[in-house]
Amino acid sequence: MQTASTNICERMGHSQEVGEFKHCTVIGCHLCNKSILEISLLLNIPRSTVSGIITKWKQLGTTAIQP
Repeated sequence: MQTASTNICERMGHSQEVGEFKHCTVIGCHLCNKSILEISLLLNIPRSTVSGIITKWKQLGTTAIQP
């Protein structure tokens, strides 16, 4: 269950924490030429989170979550 603060953050365009599985899923969708909006709707995560994951992946070349 999401809290009110989480809902506010999502509406304000702030990214949220996702697990390594979703990181890999986002990258897989990106490699299959899905748009950021399509990935966001498919995985039910904010577009800013999807964009951030893709950007970090392009910079680091890995799907591993960095501490």
